[in-house]
Amino acid sequence: MVKGAVKVMMPMSVSNRTAHSILFGKSTGFTLLEVLLVLTIIGMVSVLVIPNVSNLESRTFSAQVRQAVSLLNFARRTAVVQGSPASVEFYARPIAESKMIESAISVGYWEFSFGSMRFIDSTDIESEIYDKKEIIFYPEGGSTGGTFFLSFEGNKSKIEINSFTGRVKNFNDY
Repeated sequence: MVKGAVKVMMPMSVSNRTAHSILFGKSTGFTLLEVLLVLTIIGMVSVLVIPNVSNLESRTFSAQVRQAVSLLNFARRTAVVQGSPASVEFYARPIAESKMIESAISVGYWEFSFGSMRFIDSTDIESEIYDKKEIIFYPEGGSTGGTFFLSFEGNKSKIEINSFTGRVKNFNDY
């Protein structure tokens, strides 16, 4: 019998991970590429989320101002359509339902409890509102008039109420 040479197949290349796992058991941990990928994803998510969270106060402020303007316009329409005066009450701090002053002509109230509110009436007298300010609209279209200045954490808005026409205008960042 001819004794032939036995050919042994040896792998040409063995990765470090395979060699390491053969010598020391199963490998644990993350590669540098995996860690960098996760950090990149976290960074991109934070870039998208954080500006929206910080902008939340501004959007809340704008929504409250739009609500006040809508209420004023509703009171104006109510006065003209029903033929009797209609009013809106502005409160500068939270009020309890039992403390609300209900009058027959009151259309509603608006609460601005997280910022500062100033008012300049139609005779140019300026005052800081700490409690309540009432605006009355008349059936002929006029009103008691005046200008509200609202501010909260760098956001400012001005609501003008024309005393002759009763028209309401809103100016953001006046």
